[in-house]
Amino acid sequence: MRKLKNIELGRLNVEEFKNIAKIPLIVILDNIRSLNNIGSVFRTSDAFLIEKIYLCGITAKPPHKEIHKTALGATESVEWEYIDNLLDLVKKLQSEGIKIASIEQAENSTKLQDFEIIIDQKYAVIFGNEVKGVQQEVVSASDYCVEIPQFGTKHSLNISVSCGVVLWDLFRKINL
Repeated sequence: MRKLKNIELGRLNVEEFKNIAKIPLIVILDNIRSLNNIGSVFRTSDAFLIEKIYLCGITAKPPHKEIHKTALGATESVEWEYIDNLLDLVKKLQSEGIKIASIEQAENSTKLQDFEIIIDQKYAVIFGNEVKGVQQEVVSASDYCVEIPQFGTKHSLNISVSCGVVLWDLFRKINL
């Protein structure tokens, strides 16, 4: 085996990315403190053709050098918007027919591997604060609560890791 050079990967340029069809999935970041986490989510969203990212609450916005360090230009390719109030955004998206899934550990949550995608349905997934998670009022307003199963001693995963796991799983299910 030989590692491929970047030029051999056949990646899109920013203009091509903006014009290509995206998967019907929106990412929402609520009150994310770490600029590196924000940048990582942009980069992962670029990798899986995510339609849009909403940044809410205290979540920092591009351009910012600390976001750029991990996003590596994905803030230029992935569409994003800042909305201060997450609950207002949830209600707006639901009124547009978008199903909301909080990624959180909660009573009666659905394990990620058991979460079934409905064809032709658009979804938005919410990732919450690194310490407090998704706000309870937002979990309560969500259509689904999806949980990443964990089997070790820790209670949570880093937000950027959670995002990678969830987006890969949903991308795979959407593109079956």
